Amino acid sequence: MKTLLVLVASIALAGCGVETVGAAASGAAIKKREVEQGKKTMEQVQQKLNTSMEQVQQGAQAAEKDK
Repeated sequence: MKTLLVLVASIALAGCGVETVGAAASGAAIKKREVEQGKKTMEQVQQKLNTSMEQVQQGAQAAEKDK
């Protein structure tokens, strides 16, 4: 009887561990996607910034020629 109780308790605790590992893996996958999306957003902002800087430089060069 004591052995059966220990076996049932062990199985129950092992099940909790599996659930915890699964939740941690899911959480890690979600964080990975968030990081990847953040990198894409950062690249888009950098491209827009570069385009804006080029336009400012072109405007300054045009103004310089007009002098």
